[in-house]
Amino acid sequence: MDKTMNFLDRNEFNFEPSEKVVEAIRNFDPKTLCFYTRIYDEGKKSVVSVRLSEIYGVPEEQVLLAYGGEDILKNAIHYYLMKERSSESRETCSHGGDATTEDKIKGDDKKILIPEYSWWYYNRVASECYGTFEMYPLHEQDDTFAYDVDEVIEYTRRIRPRMLLLASPNNPTGNSLTPQEIGRIMEHIPDDTMVLIDEAYASFITSDTDYIAPLVNKYRNLIISRTLSKFYGLPGLRCGFGFIGEGHTHFVSYINKYLGYNRFSEAVALAALDSDEHYRRVADDMEWGRQLYKKALGHLSGFKVYRSVANFILIKYPPEIKEALQNALAAQNYKIKFMTDKGLESCVRITLGRKEQTQTVVDTILQVVNGKL
Repeated sequence: MDKTMNFLDRNEFNFEPSEKVVEAIRNFDPKTLCFYTRIYDEGKKSVVSVRLSEIYGVPEEQVLLAYGGEDILKNAIHYYLMKERSSESRETCSHGGDATTEDKIKGDDKKILIPEYSWWYYNRVASECYGTFEMYPLHEQDDTFAYDVDEVIEYTRRIRPRMLLLASPNNPTGNSLTPQEIGRIMEHIPDDTMVLIDEAYASFITSDTDYIAPLVNKYRNLIISRTLSKFYGLPGLRCGFGFIGEGHTHFVSYINKYLGYNRFSEAVALAALDSDEHYRRVADDMEWGRQLYKKALGHLSGFKVYRSVANFILIKYPPEIKEALQNALAAQNYKIKFMTDKGLESCVRITLGRKEQTQTVVDTILQVVNGKL
């Protein structure tokens, strides 16, 4: 038996990197590492931030680079929770309505709002800088979860947190927000609440990014965070990027690396960003996996296969098969995520892997259900 472990529990990449990425690694000149980049002499962060500016149509000075999307999240929460709201900040909502005295009194500069079902790391980052968090609901609707946009707005206006976190797509539920929904949230919340949209799992269903520049240009209190870890399949590269509204030069300086970035990572990142066709084919294989899970398990008693626009899928299963399923998967060197979050205890989150991996997981689940394992 093949002893290689199949990791389908942390939303990593079980496919091959693009040929351009392989070539960039193969052809990289180690002597390049003997010198810092000189692009900062031009007032630029990196050759990568310049390329991202070109791709997304956002000015280079508003492009963020970091050690993975996690680093953007961490830096933003630490910075804004430790920084008092500027005395120059207009005490208005983004749509122009006056914030009430009650809003101002209740403003909590040490609090972030996060989705009810979300990445556990969100709340831990807040605690690192002695901040607190509060959850707003996500609602189960048929075979999906959804944000209630009006509810998000109401929570934010009432609590007036220092930061509002939105995940689109959200981990582990797999649902996302439309650009129109993002715009409506931004338009109706206080403009001194910083909003961070974690788009780490974006691009698996659609290649549309045209909405990003207009949103970032319109709302100065907006950060949109992305990464090369998920769609581009390079979690080990630790390369995150994002975009921020105008007027945050101090935060950009805070997160920026004065002497530049890892030049090897830059070369690989540029190759990945130039490989959309390869990674779109991978995304098509993942869609095949979504459909197989739905077709094979969706009709079974006690199961529910939730819609997902990310590189994972959430599935509700009968709790009584948990131990047998864990043992059966372990025997075949497969690891998936058995959820422990309150309200999701009877769910598994499975990374969408190669076709043969997806087929093995489906077959194993069916054999357990039918008492054959």
